[in-house]
Amino acid sequence: MSDDPYSVLGVSRDASDKDIKAAYRKLAKSLHPDLNPGDKEAEARFKAVSAAYNLLGDKEKRARFDRGELDASGAEAPQNPFYRQYAGGDAQHHYYSNRGFSDFGDESDFFSDLFRQASEGRHRHDGRTHRGRDVRYHLAIDFIDAALGVKRRVSMPDGITLDITIPAGVSEGQTLRLKGKGMPGHSGGNPGDAYVTLEIAAHPLFRRQGQDIYLDLPITIDEAVLGGKVTVPTIHGNVSVPVPAASSTGRTLRLKGKGIKGGHQFITLKVMLPDTVDDELKDFMTRWRDKHPYDVRQDMETGA
Repeated sequence: MSDDPYSVLGVSRDASDKDIKAAYRKLAKSLHPDLNPGDKEAEARFKAVSAAYNLLGDKEKRARFDRGELDASGAEAPQNPFYRQYAGGDAQHHYYSNRGFSDFGDESDFFSDLFRQASEGRHRHDGRTHRGRDVRYHLAIDFIDAALGVKRRVSMPDGITLDITIPAGVSEGQTLRLKGKGMPGHSGGNPGDAYVTLEIAAHPLFRRQGQDIYLDLPITIDEAVLGGKVTVPTIHGNVSVPVPAASSTGRTLRLKGKGIKGGHQFITLKVMLPDTVDDELKDFMTRWRDKHPYDVRQDMETGA
């Protein structure tokens, strides 16, 4: 696999931030270790994809990488001032000049640079503390975990294991800060922080609006006509709910406090016919219709 982060994510160098994020999410979903247990190749690719996004997903880091100031790992790229000075020359003279020391301009400037570089080298080892680098991760979580909160121990692509407390009611795209869980500091400096951006999976039954939960609940014809108690799923578990008699499709019931952090759950009823309408039901409905006609579309009628 190429080390170039653009190649790793499969995007062009002029890709937008949105395109880079979309490419990362697509790859991260398909390569996540939880979906590919024991697949070392998928795990390696997942680590590479996460590292590439850690670099290109940060605008400042991406700009520095594009300028050649950072390498593909995000580390400071070694700079050679003489190469950079002549890299734009003709093909035969990229690395040298026949002007002797005049290439360096004022000789005092040249030696000042040498002394400055030496001084910087000493400072890097002078025992001063340096805070560790922050790291960024992406984590997919279940709808219920996002709604109710959960504590999880997660192994990140770079091998770091994090104990993450996800508060109840977190939102899509929300970023959690884990203080001191980034890269270690130098010379006794404090470690950096870890930032974990959440992606919440859709649920097959529930929808969320703010702190409230919405659910479409199918009911039978007899339940709609006669009423009765039905079992209804909530994010807190199943509950028994009375359906009033004469309930039509679209009627909404509220379950107080069954949403997120004091929110409510709203149930929209949907009257469903049986898969097969047998002759007995047809005969009954024919007799009933002849004796009890009623118009449900009178309010929709318009003049000729």
